[in-house]
Amino acid sequence: MVFLVSDEVRPKNGGPRMVVTGYASGMVECRWYDGFGVKREAFREDELIPGPIGKQEQAS
Repeated sequence: MVFLVSDEVRPKNGGPRMVVTGYASGMVECRWYDGFGVKREAFREDELIPGPIGKQEQAS
């Protein structure tokens, strides 16, 4: 799946909701806030799934 900058994503194996901030060396760069500060990490595209789309997921 191709993600665009500003798309919300989550790791397939569970984890925080993140925002795609760019691409580098074939990796998807993401950032998220963990309650203490902004974290960033790069993931392979196949490690990510789209973030919440419906209102039910956004409410939780």
